[in-house]
Amino acid sequence: MKYEIIEEKIVFDNFFTIKKAKIKHELFDSNTIEVDRLCFERGDSVAILIYEKDTDTLLFTNQFRYPTIKEKDGWIFELTAGSLESNEEPKNRVKKEVEEEIGYNVSEVEFICSFFVSPGGTSERILLYYSEVNSSDKVFNGGGMKYEKEDIQLIKIKTKDVIQQFKENKFRDAKSIIGIQWFLTNKI
Repeated sequence: MKYEIIEEKIVFDNFFTIKKAKIKHELFDSNTIEVDRLCFERGDSVAILIYEKDTDTLLFTNQFRYPTIKEKDGWIFELTAGSLESNEEPKNRVKKEVEEEIGYNVSEVEFICSFFVSPGGTSERILLYYSEVNSSDKVFNGGGMKYEKEDIQLIKIKTKDVIQQFKENKFRDAKSIIGIQWFLTNKI
């Protein structure tokens, strides 16, 4: 099937970018349609599920996320994650995020999958990784980057408790849900 971008322009550019496009594309019945669409340009991100072997825990971050206040108080448990800069090696970025956010030195990372967060409106794609550590691998302070105004708390949850919390719908972040499901399918 074919498509054509007739016009594309930036309609908002302040930390994030929003593009507006006029697109013509084929329909499944062989006709064509012309539509206007918006795209929240978020770029790619990396995230990592970390299992701490000697404590049988999964490592999460806890931080305030403004968009989540409509459901609760705004603090949410999620996997360590961060934005990927252009021309940056994803494995290096995810290791750096782990160091900055929760203070661990991660040597090996395993690629799990990549996925679009919400392809109906945003370009953001997450590259999801997995790693195993021991408690002795916590060699940095963590807590996030102060110049980025981050305030991040490390949360360790026993594997059996993650399973129970997962069943109780306590995890509300897509990358964390995908990572936990992968862990339960592949590591337990």
